[in-house]
Amino acid sequence: MKVGIVGAGMVGSAAGYALALTGAASRIVLVDRSEALALAQAQDIAHAVPFASAVAVEAGGYEALAGADVVILAAGVGQKPGESRLALLERNAAVFEDVIAAVLRATPDPILLVATNPVDVMTHVTAKLAGLAPGRVFGSGTILDTARFRSLVAHHLGIAPHSIHGYVLGEHGDSEVLGWSGARVGSEPLASVAAQLGCAITADVRARIDDGVRRAAYRIIEGKGATNYGIGAGLARIVQAIGRDEGAVMSLSLVTPEVAGVQNVALSLPRVVGAGGLRSTLMPTLDADEIAALAASARMLRDTSDALGL
Repeated sequence: MKVGIVGAGMVGSAAGYALALTGAASRIVLVDRSEALALAQAQDIAHAVPFASAVAVEAGGYEALAGADVVILAAGVGQKPGESRLALLERNAAVFEDVIAAVLRATPDPILLVATNPVDVMTHVTAKLAGLAPGRVFGSGTILDTARFRSLVAHHLGIAPHSIHGYVLGEHGDSEVLGWSGARVGSEPLASVAAQLGCAITADVRARIDDGVRRAAYRIIEGKGATNYGIGAGLARIVQAIGRDEGAVMSLSLVTPEVAGVQNVALSLPRVVGAGGLRSTLMPTLDADEIAALAASARMLRDTSDALGL
């Protein structure tokens, strides 16, 4: 499978590196407004390939995206320390007008995977600009927030993160909703397993984990200027699910007709991922407080999209 990456900065290069190491793509093409940066990243990633799988890695202009099955959109300006994802909106929306047009000239019907923040609104922007079939334009959404949630819960319980099944919903950002009520360990409710292990999920534990998930990006950006490895691995995992037609369930952002009473909004819910992109949505079990929080997140995103005329 051929995968294009537009934007060879921290996120784009981390995605390319993860794709190369996992073998999720057979050919990777990096495109950036700085040809020197794209070439340098491609060469560096290519030098890691002999230690992993057989993947061709190259750099080029937009024309090099011809025939790409998936194009990851990681272009745009970066998040500044202390800046909310939504504050990035106007700066990055303008960038995408040119980017989407150039991508579609090279490959007219790709799957577009949006990684640029604020990812939910940028997903809505991309869907409007691209005009592709529903499910072929979606964002990485809360896949990383979900991974953080599972990791922190697993650490509290002393078990493997892969055994935790729970999702972060809504915005990839400050209004996101941790789905505590539907979380499971294996097939059992989280609270039941936590009690059996002597690791109760108290209000203090929930608050600590919530803060660890919700504020993670701010802390990482303050320390090193960007978040890239986690999302790079998440993007590679999404591509892998597409390439293998897995039918995997992931928390991804898609323009959705109605969520918690809010119409036509891009946000994250559990989605089924396969060869054609996103093919269905699963509504998780939520309690009344979580439904209200999801509605508030959806309204905030809808209001932001309305301001852009989406």
